[in-house]
Amino acid sequence: MASRRAAIGRLALLAALIGGYILVSQYSYSSADAKGLGAALSVGPIVLIGVVLAWRWTHPLIAALITALSGVLLYVYWPFLKSHYEWSDLVQQAGVYAMVSVGFGRSLLVGRVPTCTQLAEQLHGPLDAKEIAYTRRATAVWFGFYALLAIAIVVVFFAASTRLWSLFVNFGAFGLIGLLFALDHAIRYRVLPHRPGGGVIAALLHSVTGPRTPR
Repeated sequence: MASRRAAIGRLALLAALIGGYILVSQYSYSSADAKGLGAALSVGPIVLIGVVLAWRWTHPLIAALITALSGVLLYVYWPFLKSHYEWSDLVQQAGVYAMVSVGFGRSLLVGRVPTCTQLAEQLHGPLDAKEIAYTRRATAVWFGFYALLAIAIVVVFFAASTRLWSLFVNFGAFGLIGLLFALDHAIRYRVLPHRPGGGVIAALLHSVTGPRTPR
Protein backbone atom coordinates (compact mmCIF):
# COMPACT_ATOMS: atom_id res chain seq x y z
CA MET A 1 0.00 0.00 0.00
CA ALA A 2 2.82 2.39 0.91
CA SER A 3 4.63 1.66 -2.36
CA ARG A 4 1.40 2.25 -4.28
CA ARG A 5 0.88 5.62 -2.58
CA ALA A 6 4.48 6.55 -3.34
CA ALA A 7 3.98 5.56 -6.99
CA ILE A 8 0.84 7.67 -7.22
CA GLY A 9 2.73 10.57 -5.68
CA ARG A 10 5.55 10.25 -8.24
CA LEU A 11 3.06 10.08 -11.09
CA ALA A 12 1.24 13.14 -9.74
CA LEU A 13 4.54 15.04 -9.51
CA LEU A 14 5.41 14.04 -13.07
CA ALA A 15 1.97 15.16 -14.26
CA ALA A 16 2.41 18.50 -12.47
CA LEU A 17 5.82 19.04 -14.09
CA ILE A 18 4.46 18.23 -17.53
CA GLY A 19 1.47 20.51 -16.94
CA GLY A 20 3.75 23.34 -15.84
CA TYR A 21 5.95 22.86 -18.89
CA ILE A 22 2.90 22.99 -21.17
CA LEU A 23 1.60 26.21 -19.60
CA VAL A 24 4.98 27.93 -19.79
CA SER A 25 5.44 26.75 -23.37
CA GLN A 26 2.05 28.14 -24.35
CA TYR A 27 2.92 31.44 -22.67
CA SER A 28 6.13 31.65 -24.69
CA TYR A 29 4.10 31.42 -27.90
CA SER A 30 1.49 33.90 -26.69
CA SER A 31 3.87 36.67 -25.65
CA ALA A 32 6.24 38.46 -28.00
CA ASP A 33 8.55 39.16 -25.05
CA ALA A 34 8.99 35.48 -24.16
CA LYS A 35 10.97 34.25 -27.16
CA GLY A 36 14.02 33.64 -24.99
CA LEU A 37 11.95 31.50 -22.67
CA GLY A 38 10.52 29.59 -25.61
CA ALA A 39 13.99 28.95 -27.03
CA ALA A 40 15.22 27.73 -23.64
CA LEU A 41 12.27 25.34 -23.34
CA SER A 42 12.78 24.10 -26.87
CA VAL A 43 16.55 23.58 -26.90
CA GLY A 44 17.28 23.14 -23.19
CA PRO A 45 15.90 19.60 -22.71
CA ILE A 46 17.74 18.31 -25.79
CA VAL A 47 21.06 19.80 -24.70
CA LEU A 48 20.58 18.61 -21.12
CA ILE A 49 19.81 15.04 -22.19
CA GLY A 50 22.79 15.03 -24.53
CA VAL A 51 25.16 16.29 -21.83
CA VAL A 52 23.87 13.80 -19.25
CA LEU A 53 24.28 10.91 -21.70
CA ALA A 54 27.78 12.11 -22.55
CA TRP A 55 28.78 12.04 -18.88
CA ARG A 56 27.27 8.56 -18.45
CA TRP A 57 28.58 6.90 -21.62
CA THR A 58 31.92 8.57 -22.40
CA HIS A 59 35.21 9.38 -20.69
CA PRO A 60 34.99 12.37 -18.31
CA LEU A 61 37.41 14.38 -20.44
CA ILE A 62 35.31 13.81 -23.58
CA ALA A 63 32.14 14.59 -21.63
CA ALA A 64 33.69 17.83 -20.37
CA LEU A 65 34.65 18.81 -23.93
CA ILE A 66 31.11 18.06 -25.17
CA THR A 67 29.65 20.13 -22.34
CA ALA A 68 31.96 23.06 -23.08
CA LEU A 69 31.31 22.84 -26.83
CA SER A 70 27.55 22.78 -26.23
CA GLY A 71 27.82 25.93 -24.13
CA VAL A 72 29.87 27.72 -26.79
CA LEU A 73 27.47 26.73 -29.59
CA LEU A 74 24.48 27.88 -27.55
CA TYR A 75 26.16 31.23 -26.91
CA VAL A 76 27.14 31.75 -30.55
CA TYR A 77 23.85 30.66 -32.11
CA TRP A 78 21.49 31.90 -29.39
CA PRO A 79 20.12 34.83 -31.45
CA PHE A 80 19.23 32.41 -34.28
CA LEU A 81 17.71 29.87 -31.89
CA LYS A 82 15.71 32.61 -30.19
CA SER A 83 14.23 33.71 -33.51
CA HIS A 84 13.52 30.23 -34.93
CA TYR A 85 12.90 27.96 -31.93
CA GLU A 86 9.50 26.92 -33.29
CA TRP A 87 11.28 24.73 -35.86
CA SER A 88 12.98 22.84 -33.06
CA ASP A 89 9.59 22.41 -31.38
CA LEU A 90 8.13 21.08 -34.62
CA VAL A 91 10.84 18.44 -34.92
CA GLN A 92 10.43 17.45 -31.27
CA GLN A 93 6.64 17.24 -31.27
CA ALA A 94 6.21 15.45 -34.59
CA GLY A 95 9.26 13.28 -33.96
CA VAL A 96 8.10 12.04 -30.56
CA TYR A 97 4.66 11.00 -31.78
CA ALA A 98 6.15 9.45 -34.91
CA MET A 99 8.54 7.35 -32.81
CA VAL A 100 5.69 6.24 -30.54
CA SER A 101 3.74 5.23 -33.66
CA VAL A 102 6.72 3.27 -34.95
CA GLY A 103 6.98 1.50 -31.60
CA PHE A 104 3.35 0.37 -31.78
CA GLY A 105 3.73 -0.56 -35.45
CA ARG A 106 6.88 -2.65 -34.95
CA SER A 107 5.17 -4.65 -32.23
CA LEU A 108 2.58 -5.74 -34.83
CA LEU A 109 5.18 -7.43 -37.05
CA VAL A 110 5.24 -11.20 -37.37
CA GLY A 111 6.98 -12.82 -34.42
CA ARG A 112 6.46 -9.86 -32.08
CA VAL A 113 3.96 -9.31 -29.26
CA PRO A 114 1.70 -6.24 -29.75
CA THR A 115 2.32 -3.47 -27.24
CA CYS A 116 -1.21 -3.52 -25.79
CA THR A 117 -0.98 -7.29 -25.42
CA GLN A 118 2.27 -6.92 -23.48
CA LEU A 119 0.71 -4.36 -21.11
CA ALA A 120 -2.39 -6.52 -20.57
CA GLU A 121 -0.29 -9.61 -19.83
CA GLN A 122 1.81 -7.65 -17.33
CA LEU A 123 -1.37 -6.52 -15.56
CA HIS A 124 -3.49 -9.66 -15.75
CA GLY A 125 -1.27 -12.59 -16.64
CA PRO A 126 -1.91 -14.94 -19.59
CA LEU A 127 -4.69 -13.81 -21.94
CA ASP A 128 -7.23 -15.89 -23.82
CA ALA A 129 -7.69 -15.79 -27.61
CA LYS A 130 -10.42 -13.13 -27.51
CA GLU A 131 -8.30 -10.84 -25.34
CA ILE A 132 -5.24 -11.31 -27.54
CA ALA A 133 -7.29 -10.43 -30.64
CA TYR A 134 -8.69 -7.31 -28.96
CA THR A 135 -5.34 -6.06 -27.69
CA ARG A 136 -3.80 -6.59 -31.12
CA ARG A 137 -6.55 -4.49 -32.72
CA ALA A 138 -6.08 -1.86 -30.00
CA THR A 139 -2.35 -1.72 -30.79
CA ALA A 140 -3.16 -1.18 -34.48
CA VAL A 141 -5.52 1.67 -33.56
CA TRP A 142 -2.88 3.36 -31.40
CA PHE A 143 -0.33 2.93 -34.20
CA GLY A 144 -2.60 4.68 -36.68
CA PHE A 145 -3.62 7.35 -34.18
CA TYR A 146 -0.08 8.44 -33.36
CA ALA A 147 0.94 8.37 -37.03
CA LEU A 148 -2.00 10.65 -37.93
CA LEU A 149 -1.23 12.89 -34.95
CA ALA A 150 2.38 13.36 -36.10
CA ILE A 151 1.15 14.24 -39.59
CA ALA A 152 -1.46 16.63 -38.20
CA ILE A 153 1.18 18.44 -36.16
CA VAL A 154 3.20 19.12 -39.31
CA VAL A 155 0.13 20.18 -41.31
CA VAL A 156 -1.13 22.57 -38.61
CA PHE A 157 2.37 24.06 -38.27
CA PHE A 158 2.34 25.19 -41.90
CA ALA A 159 -1.38 25.92 -42.18
CA ALA A 160 -1.98 28.01 -39.04
CA SER A 161 -0.25 30.60 -36.88
CA THR A 162 2.40 29.49 -34.41
CA ARG A 163 0.09 30.41 -31.52
CA LEU A 164 -2.70 28.15 -32.83
CA TRP A 165 -0.15 25.43 -33.51
CA SER A 166 1.07 25.70 -29.93
CA LEU A 167 -2.50 25.41 -28.66
CA PHE A 168 -2.93 22.26 -30.75
CA VAL A 169 0.25 20.50 -29.60
CA ASN A 170 0.01 21.60 -25.96
CA PHE A 171 -3.69 21.02 -25.39
CA GLY A 172 -5.40 19.57 -28.44
CA ALA A 173 -3.04 16.62 -28.83
CA PHE A 174 -3.32 15.64 -25.17
CA GLY A 175 -7.08 16.03 -25.36
CA LEU A 176 -7.25 13.66 -28.32
CA ILE A 177 -5.02 11.15 -26.53
CA GLY A 178 -7.24 11.34 -23.44
CA LEU A 179 -10.34 10.85 -25.60
CA LEU A 180 -8.92 7.74 -27.21
CA PHE A 181 -7.92 6.37 -23.79
CA ALA A 182 -11.51 6.91 -22.62
CA LEU A 183 -12.92 5.18 -25.71
CA ASP A 184 -10.50 2.29 -25.29
CA HIS A 185 -11.53 1.92 -21.64
CA ALA A 186 -15.24 1.97 -22.51
CA ILE A 187 -14.86 -0.60 -25.29
CA ARG A 188 -12.61 -2.82 -23.20
CA TYR A 189 -15.12 -2.72 -20.35
CA ARG A 190 -17.80 -4.07 -22.68
CA VAL A 191 -15.64 -6.57 -24.57
CA LEU A 192 -13.60 -7.84 -21.61
CA PRO A 193 -15.84 -7.30 -18.54
CA HIS A 194 -14.05 -9.98 -16.51
CA ARG A 195 -10.77 -8.03 -16.57
CA PRO A 196 -11.34 -5.13 -14.12
CA GLY A 197 -8.67 -2.70 -13.03
CA GLY A 198 -6.97 -2.26 -16.40
CA GLY A 199 -6.19 0.85 -18.36
CA VAL A 200 -3.38 3.31 -18.64
CA ILE A 201 -3.35 4.34 -14.95
CA ALA A 202 -3.01 0.73 -13.86
CA ALA A 203 -0.27 0.20 -16.43
CA LEU A 204 1.63 3.26 -15.21
CA LEU A 205 1.34 2.18 -11.58
CA HIS A 206 2.47 -1.30 -12.54
CA SER A 207 5.53 0.10 -14.32
CA VAL A 208 6.49 2.03 -11.16
CA THR A 209 5.63 -0.49 -8.42
CA GLY A 210 6.03 -3.75 -10.31
CA PRO A 211 3.72 -6.72 -10.03
CA ARG A 212 1.88 -7.28 -6.79
CA THR A 213 3.15 -10.06 -4.65
CA PRO A 214 0.58 -12.49 -3.27
CA ARG A 215 -0.07 -12.38 0.45
